[in-house]
Amino acid sequence: MSNARLMRSPMCLVENLNGSLCVCQDAIQFLSKISEPVVVVSVVGLYRTGKSYLMNRLAGEQSGFALGNTVESKTKGIWMWCVPHPSKAGHTLVLLDTEGLGDVDKGDSTNDGWIFCLAVLLSSTLVYNSRGTIDNNALEQLHYVTELAEQIKIRSDQAKKGDEEDEEDSRFVLFFPSFTWVVRDFSLELVINGKKATEDEYLEFALQLKKGMGNRITKYNMPRQCIRNYFPSRKCFVFPLPTSHENMSRLETLQDNDLVPEFLQVTTHFCQHILTNSVVKTLKGGHKVTGILLGHLVNIYVDTINSGKVPCLENAVVALASMENQCAVEEALQIYQKGMEVVKKTFPVSVDEITSEHQKNSRLATAAFMKRSFRDEKGDYEKKVVEGIDDFYAVLLQENNSASEKKCRDLLKNLFADMSQRLQGGVYSQSGGYDHYCRDRDAVVSQYRREPNKGVSAEAILNEFLNERGAEAQSILYTDTKMTENDRKIKEEKERNDLLVQKVKEEEEKNLETQRMMLAEKERQEDRIRQMEEQFQKEREQQKQELDRAIESKVKEREELLKKDFKDKADMLNEEIKDLKKEKKGFLEEYVMPILGVVKDILPAFLNYKVLMKGFKK
Repeated sequence: MSNARLMRSPMCLVENLNGSLCVCQDAIQFLSKISEPVVVVSVVGLYRTGKSYLMNRLAGEQSGFALGNTVESKTKGIWMWCVPHPSKAGHTLVLLDTEGLGDVDKGDSTNDGWIFCLAVLLSSTLVYNSRGTIDNNALEQLHYVTELAEQIKIRSDQAKKGDEEDEEDSRFVLFFPSFTWVVRDFSLELVINGKKATEDEYLEFALQLKKGMGNRITKYNMPRQCIRNYFPSRKCFVFPLPTSHENMSRLETLQDNDLVPEFLQVTTHFCQHILTNSVVKTLKGGHKVTGILLGHLVNIYVDTINSGKVPCLENAVVALASMENQCAVEEALQIYQKGMEVVKKTFPVSVDEITSEHQKNSRLATAAFMKRSFRDEKGDYEKKVVEGIDDFYAVLLQENNSASEKKCRDLLKNLFADMSQRLQGGVYSQSGGYDHYCRDRDAVVSQYRREPNKGVSAEAILNEFLNERGAEAQSILYTDTKMTENDRKIKEEKERNDLLVQKVKEEEEKNLETQRMMLAEKERQEDRIRQMEEQFQKEREQQKQELDRAIESKVKEREELLKKDFKDKADMLNEEIKDLKKEKKGFLEEYVMPILGVVKDILPAFLNYKVLMKGFKK
């Protein structure tokens, strides 16, 4: 069950207080409990345009986000509501309601642009809410979109090459959310040039560019061009007035039958579209964002803004990868250690048993690491998992050996107890005592071999035991008056041969166990390589899809520009498309495949008897 079910009402995520943005750690703490992917929907727009009502409907609730029915804006900063996604199992829907832009009572509107910027950076779908119509005035009020090029960086300064500084905003489409424009209290007919139009056609008509030069044309085109170029997809919904003007102040308490049917119909379509088409929030590179990662993102971006710097997507991903990969290492090692603690309780166990559990838990640990980690391009964090598992396994092997040795020694001591009493009683000091001693000793050895679950040191400890008894047997042999000198020589030779045979058995057992362990390690290494290849293929596919979406969006925009005879702008887009295709080809050939080659070369030899020699060989 999702932890999001525990969030009964919205909570403040980012507080805008006295011109300063402050992250609310209670909200971050809540996000830290959500390990599943998140679909993030943000709503932005001018104050008192009914943003909060839409978010409540998306949450499936009548109330939740505060509705502002007076001149005072109710939402300050960014408020968050996490609910289980109604149609995507195993996902959390995160709704972000932002402070109304242009609030006249706020006095200081310094952070309006940053709040808009945060909504873009954090969401997978951005809903812009306005009233009336989409005219030039409405687009000028959306001037925040034209400022994004100054507020967001894709690459860090160190990673930039040559003239990339001026080209960064051309890549926003790779990482920006889908864009939905909601027009409230729309009272006109959807007619363009005398023909009925759809809501989407109405938006595209409003976003048409003007031909010409000069400041006035540039100012007119700027917000339109930014919306067209930055966002990978666009959608529009127009809402009629929901009820009579006198009832607007109590919209939150009205039942559906008190609202205009057309308004309810559009609301239903809007919610269906957002819930169906909003995708999981992803990072640069395509890695899916969980609630945990979203909380880290909020902290990183707000800290950057408060420091006077510009949020950088690359820096954020690097910082997140470092934090998340270390957590992935710790989680993987916990899984392995917890699983191996179970088998530890049954020590001593055979080589097959401990290697089987080692393989199983190592596989589970690696899978957990791969699921959570990303951008581990040099394999540094994966190596930490390997080393942690190997070190823990080596200790377990030693403990299993020790447990086996103790059990075998205790067993032989108990089995030999009766013989010890006979030795002390002089039973074997009589004539014929040596043969009596050998029969009793052989019976002890036979009984010892029949005892189950002795572990990996059974033959070694038996060999140790027989060698320790060698002097004792020789003493009995030489005091046995029944023996002739020739008999003694024959018996001595037999004793030596028996000890050699036992030594051979011990070595054979060690060799077989070593071979089984090496085979198990080989299988484990192959499994790790397979999982790593799958992870790299997954990350490559995510980045390929990221680039494909951007290329598709730009191709579509280029076609629209050509239809309207904007050849110069279409040519510029064509160059951007070529650059993206070149980048796609380059990263497929140069980025992932060399890493896979390194993995195949290094990993099979990484262990190199480390575990076996440290934990098994005596």
